[in-house]
Amino acid sequence: MKLEIKDLHVEVEGKEILKGISLTIEQGKVHALMGPNGSGKSTLANVLLGHPKYTVTQGKIILNGEDITNLPPNERASKGLFLSFQYPKEISGVTLTNFLRAAYNATHKPLSIVDFYKLLQEKMAQLHVDKRFAQRYLNEGFSGGEKKKAEILQMLVLQPTFAILDETDSGLDVDALKIVAEGINTVTCKDRGILLITHYNRILEYITPDIVSILQDGKITKTGGKELAQQIEQKGFKEL
Repeated sequence: MKLEIKDLHVEVEGKEILKGISLTIEQGKVHALMGPNGSGKSTLANVLLGHPKYTVTQGKIILNGEDITNLPPNERASKGLFLSFQYPKEISGVTLTNFLRAAYNATHKPLSIVDFYKLLQEKMAQLHVDKRFAQRYLNEGFSGGEKKKAEILQMLVLQPTFAILDETDSGLDVDALKIVAEGINTVTCKDRGILLITHYNRILEYITPDIVSILQDGKITKTGGKELAQQIEQKGFKEL
């Protein structure tokens, strides 16, 4: 099973952002996507989950052999796709628990309140999150690190087949980064593929990628192993 991106061209308000991207994310592997600001990384993440702001003008997104290029976000989620946002939204009046239960029941066989609560407590323990965290309104008043922990908690609960993590490391201090990386490592297994989008090599000190691709000006300019991320740390993107 794999998530394939084939010659993908994407526009926003008539401006081409992605200019023929081809990538394959396989189950059981971590594929790191690196690039400078404005290279199109977050655009790709949003397009994979079907954000209506972006227009695919050419190419396809294939999930396990099925063309999902034109499917709405909820159908992509039900088929096992997950996106961790770079800037998670605040939702006042909706607790993290209620949000996660609704998301789980919409994409899995529904659980009773008691069984879901047991599942949630188990995943929160893995992420070293205080039990009171789940009763707070979604992202309201959260620090940057707390927002990212909430995103990883969603991934732990929903157990997607393919997870797209859009700069999950941004705004984290060293301690929070280690906890988030541990959470990502927890869900990394032979049945799950991860596209880890990041600017820096920092998070890759705790998560070992199988493949590293470089995105610059809407195009993949280089692909290699984990050593490629180390080269970027030393030389920057312009020297590649």
